[in-house]
Amino acid sequence: MRRLLAAILTATLALSAPVAAFAGSASLVLDARTGKVLASENGDTLNHPASLTKMMTLYLTFEALNRGKITWDTPVTMSKYAASRPPTKLGVKAGGTITVREAVYGMIVKSANDAAAAIGEKLGGSESNFARLMTQKARQLGMSRTVFVNASGLPDKRQITTARDMSTLAVALMKNYPSEYRLFSIASFNFRGKTIRGHNNLMYRYEGMDGIKTGYTNASGFNIVSAVKDGNRRVVGVVLGGRTARSRDAKMAALFDRYMGRASSGGARLTASINAKQQVEVASAADDADAPVPASAPRVVDEPAPKALGYASDGVIPLERPAAMDEIINAGKASKAPVANAPAGKAGGWQIQISAAPSADAARALLAQAQSEAGAPLVSASPYTEAVGKGANAVYRARFTGFQSKEDATSACDALKKRSYDCMLLPNQG
Repeated sequence: MRRLLAAILTATLALSAPVAAFAGSASLVLDARTGKVLASENGDTLNHPASLTKMMTLYLTFEALNRGKITWDTPVTMSKYAASRPPTKLGVKAGGTITVREAVYGMIVKSANDAAAAIGEKLGGSESNFARLMTQKARQLGMSRTVFVNASGLPDKRQITTARDMSTLAVALMKNYPSEYRLFSIASFNFRGKTIRGHNNLMYRYEGMDGIKTGYTNASGFNIVSAVKDGNRRVVGVVLGGRTARSRDAKMAALFDRYMGRASSGGARLTASINAKQQVEVASAADDADAPVPASAPRVVDEPAPKALGYASDGVIPLERPAAMDEIINAGKASKAPVANAPAGKAGGWQIQISAAPSADAARALLAQAQSEAGAPLVSASPYTEAVGKGANAVYRARFTGFQSKEDATSACDALKKRSYDCMLLPNQG
């Protein structure tokens, strides 16, 4: 009799409980050029997003920056509520302030929950109101099954999403805020005298990957949203509900390995998929704008480097993950400009290239950071930058010269690769 009553009670509770998400295995691989889903496992099954939630918090932050509602240096007060969010966080005390820039880098690199809550309060008046704005934006972008209830992704059974919806958000970030999107590939940043490093380990290992975000709670399992560019192919991948970070990363890498070659290399537009039968161009940032984008809207690429590296500002700057070497080489084939800050060197010898950056200051900052991290193999090397391309299409190569032998250059490259930098050997042209 007791067993029967227990069975009836269990069934009654199951029937009366609301439909909930669960940490089930789900994945989706999307060709962002065509909107075609290349692979899907439970792509429309509800799961908890965990810190993938911060992708939407960042989307709304980028939107506010581009509309001129805030600037990168706008102060954000850390309320008692925001400061009380559990780790991971920046650890700023209640009543203190951070800049929008620090909040953005904190969310991307450290997945800081206090920064996310503070930004939510800044933009929405309260985190709960900001969450309503997040869900509203999700609907505008075509994310039909997602509900946000906080800005950070901290556990809440009401906060749900799907692999398909998260791929849609990834495409929207790439399409609508391409300059800001590049921040997702930064590996570390300086915060008040300390270097804070990221933990998206797959991004540092998988060639062509530019982020985007990882997440974990007990309820969600291990999640990741990634994007990879291979030539003109652009593929977005989502894995939800992984059992461990390692198995999640391995699954994501295996999916990219298997399906990247099936992606289209044509088309300029980025497209998402809203259901199994329909593709859609994600809503443009201008579709529902309530104000024009100011011509002087702050852009990360123009930020000065910190005083510690010999420049004008002590503000936080991103230490960008080195770009893929094939992109650097292809950029050089388009057009060339004179060398900037090139040291006078001997003919012959060797040089190395570690990256290309959107501005000369960013390239110099990256070189200074790399030189400080690599130690002895780069002590006597000479950093220089070289502009490639013109106007808005210009990029700046970040190189070291002064290696008298290939062995010296190789040793420097090995030291840099151990610290997650790309590195390419080049003979001096002279």
